[in-house]
Amino acid sequence: MYEFIKGTIEYVCPEYVVVENGGIGYQISTPNPFTFSKLHGQTAKIYTYHHVREDLIALYGFQQREERTLFKKLLGVSGIGPKGALAILAYGEPTQVIQAIENENEAFLTKFPGVGKKTARQMILDLKGKLQDIVPDYFPNLFNEHSMEEQEDFQSFDEAILALKALGYSDKEIKKVSKELQKEKLSTDQYIKLALKKLMK
Repeated sequence: MYEFIKGTIEYVCPEYVVVENGGIGYQISTPNPFTFSKLHGQTAKIYTYHHVREDLIALYGFQQREERTLFKKLLGVSGIGPKGALAILAYGEPTQVIQAIENENEAFLTKFPGVGKKTARQMILDLKGKLQDIVPDYFPNLFNEHSMEEQEDFQSFDEAILALKALGYSDKEIKKVSKELQKEKLSTDQYIKLALKKLMK
């Protein structure tokens, strides 16, 4: 129903954010509401999903279209509702979740709140091979077979990307250096230091 809502971040709490647009305050549940805290009072664009069922009408919001697409895919898995899908996205980047599904890494998936072995197996059965359209450009080889060492490299890279976002760098800025970073095999701290060096040039 709504592709996105662009407006002023008026309020942030643990469960949702309020975006004011045209004199209307939209209550939007997001995976990590506090990521919007730094935007309080500023204009932001949130990609939305309008969820309707007999006992619930709600708006869910995401900073990226990829997050929203993965959210919708997760809702199609038996045993995962909106709260569960939000929790998965709150604790893991889309690329981490997709990688775990593609590599049938049940141990990683069961780390998410509310995901047991049965649900993890269902996620793999329902979604493996069906998530290519979500993968960001800086993960072009995500669907290749990876060794454990390569998976650890991916995790370090993911953690570095999260840290850069927390420092306030935009997706556009991060994307400029991500391909160069991927050529290296580094620890999270080393990735961050190298990225900052390149971003400050």
